[in-house]
Amino acid sequence: MNLAAPVRGDEARHVLVIEDEPQMRSMLTDNLEFEGYRVTAVASGEEALQEVESRHYALLLLDLMLPGMSGFDVCQQLRARGRHVPIVVLTARTQEQDRIRGLDLGADDYVSKPFSVSELLARVRALVRRDDWHSPGSDEFTVGDIVVKPRQRLVLRKGRRVALSAREFELLRYLYVHRNEVVSREQLLRDVWGYSQLSVTRTVDNYVAKLRTHIEPRPHEPRYIITVHGSGYQLLA
Repeated sequence: MNLAAPVRGDEARHVLVIEDEPQMRSMLTDNLEFEGYRVTAVASGEEALQEVESRHYALLLLDLMLPGMSGFDVCQQLRARGRHVPIVVLTARTQEQDRIRGLDLGADDYVSKPFSVSELLARVRALVRRDDWHSPGSDEFTVGDIVVKPRQRLVLRKGRRVALSAREFELLRYLYVHRNEVVSREQLLRDVWGYSQLSVTRTVDNYVAKLRTHIEPRPHEPRYIITVHGSGYQLLA
């Protein structure tokens, strides 16, 4: 099944919750609505794909352990069809390989159960928050042979779509806005991830490495996204 383009309307703060456990689904819905989000909640991956086919969502909260189609499968299918909606994975599975698999399939963040509701909401706010794509700075730009069209949220190489996750897209745009500047990992965690309490983490390094595989001709010898040792990263453009 090919997903049709979603219909955009007044749904910039519309969150889709995909959770099969009724109490958890209700708790997530109540807390998101209290924060001012419009919420649709479904109990299966199949329902989630139908929802994303029919309308625009600002973010998906996706449980991995779903009946039938798993959260991994949902994430993979959405990304394969060019859907760049931010995805926060929720799961009781804490093994590192599960986290890595979810991120590799295109998830933007990973929250283990049990979790702090306030932390989860902070991560949701960070992903939902988007700059005004219709501002003068939102015109398309290039990095090497990559063309980025922020208004359409498209990344193209020689006319073909480059599949970036929503977080990778935001990271690339942030680096371009601050091109030729050195930006620290702490700055990126604060402004792109929305983390108010910073800790030593390789989250930024891992995402920069993934972004390089899409942008750089030779990811291990980067020409555009440069590591400034002891300081952070710099996009040369």
